[in-house]
Amino acid sequence: MSKISVIVPVYNVERYLQHCVDSILKQTYTDFDLILVDDGSPDNCSIICDKYAEIDGRIVVIHQSNKGLSAARNAGIEWALDNSDSEWIAFIDSDDWIHPRYLEFLYKAVKNDKTKISICNYVREPQHLENFQDVMDSSKIIQGMKLFESELNVQATVAWNKLYQKELFNDTRYPNGRLHEDEFTTYKLLYLVEKVSWIDEPLYYYYQNVEGIIRSKWNERRLDLYDAYEERVDFFRSKNEQNYYNKELKRLFMAYYEFYVDAVKELKIESKYARKKTRRRLIQSLNKYKDELKQVFTKYDMFSIWALAYGSFFIQKWIVDSEFEPIQSILRRLKQIEVKKL
Repeated sequence: MSKISVIVPVYNVERYLQHCVDSILKQTYTDFDLILVDDGSPDNCSIICDKYAEIDGRIVVIHQSNKGLSAARNAGIEWALDNSDSEWIAFIDSDDWIHPRYLEFLYKAVKNDKTKISICNYVREPQHLENFQDVMDSSKIIQGMKLFESELNVQATVAWNKLYQKELFNDTRYPNGRLHEDEFTTYKLLYLVEKVSWIDEPLYYYYQNVEGIIRSKWNERRLDLYDAYEERVDFFRSKNEQNYYNKELKRLFMAYYEFYVDAVKELKIESKYARKKTRRRLIQSLNKYKDELKQVFTKYDMFSIWALAYGSFFIQKWIVDSEFEPIQSILRRLKQIEVKKL
């Protein structure tokens, strides 16, 4: 019986897949099954996955037509729930890799701390190397939402770098067809379990494709981020969690502000289209939360937000670039999302 199901969604990563899978197979903790979900990959990933399954009995391969990252993760979750005796689930992206003691430390943390989720730190790497750092086997118990609202928000939000009790996914799935799928999902699990184990060691290696970031173009699916933030606002309102509600409302409108900073300062061919679509989405959010905004923001903050929504490009640029102190004061307040250190 495997204790852990490791789920790896696979799509168009022929160059990196072997490094990812090998890092999993080299784990000091070996009591796991590995679910490789071939999401209709157009390259040789399907063949690579099947070859690994032939040489290691712990590996299961799921082949499906291309449905996206969320659907691939969900397929792995459903296989683990229906076919594995495992008690825990971990997600690893197929162009990333993990420290040899990754599963060992995450599993020790949940068992010793009696928690339902353990989370480790990570490092961004521009190359697939194995320069593993020496790591300490230690963890501390912390409120999951405290981690989520801290400067470690990224570590708290992403699906990978964690070990989850499998039962948490009995009624939870990632939203199919969405970008920023982690933003829609992880906070609910952190809120549900209350306490998590935090390992302040970089056990997860995130591949930072610099070339891909530079070449990436804006597309309308990026608006999914605002949908995710609105879902969080509505979720905490439904739970009568006023503190989290206020913070997520600020985070939502800060995300709009950050978009305009990038769009105004780095004018690209697609920027006009992006500004038009994002303006429409911002106005939708303003209309939805217009009464609540008055309780969260000052009138000066509101001036800045409304000017971004309804002002011309030159007004938007003035707001973003202006050195006029009253405007800078507004922007400084708008940026305050109350991120605290742990």
